[in-house]
Amino acid sequence: MVEKWLGSEHIAGASGLTRKYMKIVLASNNPGKLAELQAMLTPLGCALITQGELGVPEAPEPHRTFVENALAKARNAALYTGLPALADDAGLCVDAFGGLPGVDTAYYATQFGYPKGDDNNVRALLEQMRNIENRRAALVSTLVAVRSADDPEPLIAVGRVAGQIAREPVGSNGFGFDPVMWIPEFGQTFAQLPIEVKNANSHRGKSARAMSALIREHWLV
Repeated sequence: MVEKWLGSEHIAGASGLTRKYMKIVLASNNPGKLAELQAMLTPLGCALITQGELGVPEAPEPHRTFVENALAKARNAALYTGLPALADDAGLCVDAFGGLPGVDTAYYATQFGYPKGDDNNVRALLEQMRNIENRRAALVSTLVAVRSADDPEPLIAVGRVAGQIAREPVGSNGFGFDPVMWIPEFGQTFAQLPIEVKNANSHRGKSARAMSALIREHWLV
């Protein structure tokens, strides 16, 4: 049995005792993001619920930086629900392209006539970098959390993993640009690493750990 309060819920455990959880709206409907972030926040007594479960429409993302788009999404979710909200914005930043595709990462392939999708994004990237020697790039994840839609003190956590774009896809684990994101300290692409190793060292893993520490410090004292 789950008894809900504004911003928190009591969840009965196996012992029959209840524990109070802070309920936070995740400004996403991605089950992978939900699982990864919930694993980080559960030890703090935080329970995530996707915005789709509460009927929250997706927010416009007109900005050119990860932090501005993540903040817009978090404020939108908090506005519609009256609950604290957490949002992320992430992407690939390529040195040779001046940091692009950045906030346009998910739609990168569409710029070159391909349908939207991970495989086409990788294909388009390798085509555009065919004759480029500077292969440096970074995967970046920015998480923003707000207590309310008008919170003047949003929590901001950034995770960044630097590497190089491989000449061809290698590995079958992961998603997105993982097959071409070669990480020097491992000597492999993200897609070659075991999932648990990749998640522990990914840009989103780093930002989630940083956000967990911020929530503990600022919201749970």
